[in-house]
Amino acid sequence: MSACPIDHTALQTTDCPISANAVAFDPFTGPYQVDPAGSLRWSRDEEPVFYSPDLGYWVVTRYEDVKAVFRDNILFSPSIALEKITPVSDEATATLAKYGYAMARTLVNEDEPAHMPRRRVLMDPFTPKELVHHEPMVRRLTREYVDRFIESGKADLVDEMLWEVPLTVALHFLGVPEEDMDTMRKYSIAHTVNTWGRPAPEQQVAVAEAVGKFWQYAGQVLEKMRKDPSGHGWMPFGIRVQQEQPDIVTDSYLHSMMMAGIVAAHETTANASANAFRLLLENRSVWEEICDDPGLIPNAVEECLRHSGSVASWRRLVTADTTIGGIDIPEGSKLLIVTSSANHDERHFDHADDFDIRRENSSDHLTFGYGSHQCLGKNLARMEMQIFLEEFTKRLPHLELVPDQEFTYLPNTSFRGPDHVWVQWDPEKNPERADPSILDDRRPVKIGEPSRTSISRTVSVDAIVPAADGVVRVRLSDPSGKPLPKWTPGSHVDVELGDLSRQYSLCSDPNDLSHYEIAVFEEPGSRGGSRYVHRTLKTGDTLKMRGPRNHFKLDPDAQRYIFVAGGIGVTPIVTMADHAKATGKDYEIHYCGRDVATMALLDRLTAEHGDKIEVHSSAAGNRLDIPALLATPVEGTQIYSCGPERLLTALDDATAHWPEDTLHVEHFTSNLATLDPADEHGFEVELRDSGLTVQVAADQTVLDALRASNIDIQSDCEEGLCGSCEAPVLDGDVDHRDMVLTKSERAQNKSMMTCCSRACGTKITLAL
Repeated sequence: MSACPIDHTALQTTDCPISANAVAFDPFTGPYQVDPAGSLRWSRDEEPVFYSPDLGYWVVTRYEDVKAVFRDNILFSPSIALEKITPVSDEATATLAKYGYAMARTLVNEDEPAHMPRRRVLMDPFTPKELVHHEPMVRRLTREYVDRFIESGKADLVDEMLWEVPLTVALHFLGVPEEDMDTMRKYSIAHTVNTWGRPAPEQQVAVAEAVGKFWQYAGQVLEKMRKDPSGHGWMPFGIRVQQEQPDIVTDSYLHSMMMAGIVAAHETTANASANAFRLLLENRSVWEEICDDPGLIPNAVEECLRHSGSVASWRRLVTADTTIGGIDIPEGSKLLIVTSSANHDERHFDHADDFDIRRENSSDHLTFGYGSHQCLGKNLARMEMQIFLEEFTKRLPHLELVPDQEFTYLPNTSFRGPDHVWVQWDPEKNPERADPSILDDRRPVKIGEPSRTSISRTVSVDAIVPAADGVVRVRLSDPSGKPLPKWTPGSHVDVELGDLSRQYSLCSDPNDLSHYEIAVFEEPGSRGGSRYVHRTLKTGDTLKMRGPRNHFKLDPDAQRYIFVAGGIGVTPIVTMADHAKATGKDYEIHYCGRDVATMALLDRLTAEHGDKIEVHSSAAGNRLDIPALLATPVEGTQIYSCGPERLLTALDDATAHWPEDTLHVEHFTSNLATLDPADEHGFEVELRDSGLTVQVAADQTVLDALRASNIDIQSDCEEGLCGSCEAPVLDGDVDHRDMVLTKSERAQNKSMMTCCSRACGTKITLAL
């Protein structure tokens, strides 16, 4: 047990301030091994940073605190990330020395200034353009291993596939010959126990023996590669880089890189996959959903990584006195930052303990770390997990867990996956027996963080009824009768209509989640979404829907609202007006249209809002006089409008003398044009948290450049309308081209939409 790090002489009491929960914390046994996040709920709620006297570490458990530690790799050094958490006996140390064991720093535990130059020159094999070449090999291996047991009716997924396939992929990725699987498995386990576990004294020598052989094996393979480094794989690539930059990639570094790379590319993916299968099969309805709709698999993978990832924690060394979560931490302290706990923090993830494959911020998880030490192989792991799930949901949708099995885990602080996952099925029900052609069906793998466009749900069309001339109301519900997600006034959903995707504002009651309603105006001459709704869609059909999302939120602190709707732009306005009435706010509604016969929801507005609404019909000659309406600014008033561009432009002009950000608008369409290299210029984007600089070409968006460089960032519409791809700006002026940010937000220059906005000059710096 370590000495208490707190200065008792400064306390007003003789009692030690370390809580009983902190004293009892034991990551090697009991609750932490079964459920790391659940075992630390008390900490997230009551004591998010605490000292463990048994470990001699400060333990950090909340999302923002863990991310802040990852973000600053100078103050919080990764140098102890691979340090043995349990002191090694003299005999075990002598055993390692016998094999010449000399593990040096690697990308995982290396400090600056050495780390980033090496990361930059070695990262190319991990980029999406290079990873795509590995997809056929992963598919082939997955198919071969499933073929071995598909007719047996029972299998241990870990022993019979999930350990060996990621190992083979890891060896292939590194450029290592595919051999000695059993030996490699033993070595890999030994390395985990040696570094992150707590082997008993009598076990330490045996573990050291296996680790020493692992080191020796890695060296032998490396020497083979040096003779001909022209082949594929990360190690031959590293050898070629060394020939050009020997001062950055040294001999000793290559040896350590070989050993660490095998473990990193293999074990975390194997454990993550085993965790995913257990989680999905325990949540049967979710398993059935991805069987029915494989398009949900990429986000299911992401939610599995968040909910039950294979990396439970990392370690850092504090290099100067600092404060974390309001707690003073002295220089020299050791930190255990528990990513699995951060991934269940309700302050960042709504209903964090729920397993929700449509969660829109699943990929905010910290399982891969964050910043300059984020896992380079994250997208290889995602690829493998997607392919595993695609194969099983297609070939064994009737798969189930063997009942009453006990799940056990290798005791250690940091990496977590079940030793066995036993499953069973009836081979007579294997779909390929009746239809062998299903083996030919393949979906393209999403390399990288899943786009929000992949997070859809199926809804039924319950009714399509006229709402005005040229307008229909469409009622949507969950086919199984489940409540739809909560939403707030101003929210919209994305609906897939044939080959098109269109956004529609919700205009039903937010308190009634049994259904949603949208209203759709058929644009004259339309060949797109509105024509599909009016001419093709019928009651009883099913649609794919994403959302809801809200980038048009009411300001709850406003004293008064002015709502201006133009045509079908009334749909978000009606729910806002309902909310204003329900909360007792002062408001007025101005509804503009060509003719009352074409104005949807007018009867409802008139009935519910009476003298609060003024109707402005061009046909009746009472067009809205916008300059007169907004001639005099009124303190505490906020203006909300949705409608055609000419209406929004007129409102913008008429509110020029009002306080900034009084006017809030929602656009029907984007006015983005295709990037023309003749009119644009290239620039560079510094990613402060990742320590990288990315070049953006004149014909390339920032979003595309980030993805090409293996940087995770969400997106959806990619037209500057939805706000999904927003990134924090630290430096450099932004050429804002989106329709999301307000004037003052643009002037503050604190964020940008990476799908469309660009740098005014030659460089911008983002907090990514």
